[in-house]
Amino acid sequence: MTESALIQDLAMMMAIAGLVSVLFAKLKWPKVIGYIFAGILMSRHTWGGSFLADENSVQTIGQLGIVFLMFTLGLGFSTSEMKKLKNVTVPTAIFDTVVMTYLGYTVGTKLLGWGAVESLFLGAAICDSSTTLLAKVIDEMKWSSRRFSKYVVGTSVCEDIICIGIIALITGVAAGNASFAAVGKSLGGLFVFFLATIFFGLVLVPRLLDSVARRHDDEALLLTLLGCCFFVTWIAFKLNFSLALGAFLVGILGASSDVRRRLHELADPLRSMFAAVFFVSIGLLVNPASCWENLPVILGLSALVMIGKGCNCFLGGLISGESLKTSVQMGFSLAQIGEFAYMVALLYLSTTNDSESQMYQIVVGVSLLTTVLNPVMIRLSDPAGDRVEKHCPARLARWLGNYREFMAKFHGSGASRSAAAIRKALIELVVIAVIELAIVITVSMMGRYDWSEFSEFFERNDRIFLCLGANVIMLAMFAPVLRIARTLGGALGDMLVNPGASRWQQAVHNVVNHLAAIVIVGGSFVWMVMLNVPIQPSQTWAKCAVYGVLAVAAIAGWRFFSKAGHRAFQRFDEAAKADERRSAEPRQILFSVPEDAVHKLTLTDASPAIGATVVTLNIRAKTGASVVSVIRDGKTVRNIGAEWEFRIGDTLVVMGDAHQLAALKDLLGVTV
Repeated sequence: MTESALIQDLAMMMAIAGLVSVLFAKLKWPKVIGYIFAGILMSRHTWGGSFLADENSVQTIGQLGIVFLMFTLGLGFSTSEMKKLKNVTVPTAIFDTVVMTYLGYTVGTKLLGWGAVESLFLGAAICDSSTTLLAKVIDEMKWSSRRFSKYVVGTSVCEDIICIGIIALITGVAAGNASFAAVGKSLGGLFVFFLATIFFGLVLVPRLLDSVARRHDDEALLLTLLGCCFFVTWIAFKLNFSLALGAFLVGILGASSDVRRRLHELADPLRSMFAAVFFVSIGLLVNPASCWENLPVILGLSALVMIGKGCNCFLGGLISGESLKTSVQMGFSLAQIGEFAYMVALLYLSTTNDSESQMYQIVVGVSLLTTVLNPVMIRLSDPAGDRVEKHCPARLARWLGNYREFMAKFHGSGASRSAAAIRKALIELVVIAVIELAIVITVSMMGRYDWSEFSEFFERNDRIFLCLGANVIMLAMFAPVLRIARTLGGALGDMLVNPGASRWQQAVHNVVNHLAAIVIVGGSFVWMVMLNVPIQPSQTWAKCAVYGVLAVAAIAGWRFFSKAGHRAFQRFDEAAKADERRSAEPRQILFSVPEDAVHKLTLTDASPAIGATVVTLNIRAKTGASVVSVIRDGKTVRNIGAEWEFRIGDTLVVMGDAHQLAALKDLLGVTV
């Protein structure tokens, strides 16, 4: 890679990407398709010679596109919104990704005659829908406020998270670690890395970003953000995980800070630039002749993706308790694959060096075809949903309605206070145990480095210093364990015995409380001892010195360690609830409404809306107009609910343009 070649290639790609973005914006087509076609036109596969001086350097720069794409995706991740949608999005995403991965693997091995690894990558490539494409298309159609939109985007985000785990797993499989023990080790390492990064990141990163942001220096804030992003991405790369995993996790950490919107504005230009380079680099690897040769396979797999993902997401929405129309819209909208498919295909090429495989050409072809058709499918989802609801048999409609009521009650029923406290305490104990395991793994990896260039003294005694440092951190983690033990013991006692009923029940309650606390504290201590076995120094005097220092530190500085541990968990809770805290803050919204946009419609006895409700009329979806308030018997009722029943003489105050008003009048049977 020479300096002149890099500048020439960047100039060429940026100029073409700029022209493509303007052209496709005018045509209202997804720019991603334009970037890929631009790469195809510049590729050596198309003309026999490349317009670029060094395509390999472009591929290297394109990896930055993955980092910024996944980072901004994590930055837009809303924990509070996902909690509201989890009952629909999580089961739908799990069901869809599992089924599509299996179908892709089966098609690869049984129909295409591919090997197990190649087929596994094919399954991973077709299991995830494009969040970026869905969000952009829905926003351009101005359908963001519709009910199905949040479920569609939420499901695709959940699929992104699952696909990141799949990518991390199949990387080890492609490297030849396909045994059960190796897969288990890879999954365990992924879990430890994920949890440790989230915990330490939420404790440190949001506070760091908020501190830098108070200086009102965008340059310092952006550089701090990029430093965190590339540091965690580098760690993920060194652990043989995907670059996408580290970037996505840092995005989630940035979303937990109070300057989330500012971070997004700063990172968005970089994302736009490097994402364009990434998609152009995708097109550079496309061989049009090979795609033409594999056209039947591309068409067949495209049909499999659209039918398979459409049916999976339709069933997922229906089983989760959504309406028939919403489920149909989910199925239509999620029947495509996008940027994750390119990442998986590129990962296969870089991991296996299988230049003769046709998988990349096939996956890119399927992604292009389904991406082009997706806006059409989303537009068709609305009339298709109405048609399915209209022609649904009455008995099936009643059964689905009863099932929706049952699922609503099931999701709304909460556990007792004691059960919730026990569940929370157990989760906290698992988190602490995993974090301590991550500390030991990190110390073990650091012990393998040659520290002689840094310090000969440190090199000779590295195990002593590393063991001491790890135990100091675990000592601070032991303080919250005592609090959790008391909480869990009290909750178990409350669940098993009523402490206020009689004296003997009070005694049993105290025994259960203290016994549970002793077991938890003892088990945590045993866990710390077990973790010390692989990292402790081999010399007897060194062991005695380390544990002697720890004993003195624990006795003399227990108050310090206790405060440090509690402060860390407090910061973690504050960062984890940042999104909920922001959403709960009152917002002052200032806007002006044109006088000709507000109308009043009075219902007569001839109106078909009499006796109907807001949800049965489906006013917003069918007309686009909004009912601001209803005037009944001289009183104005604002913010009417979905079950509001209209009566004769009601005056509806509505907002909408002329076309929306005309559609609303037809729906309500109002002539004036």
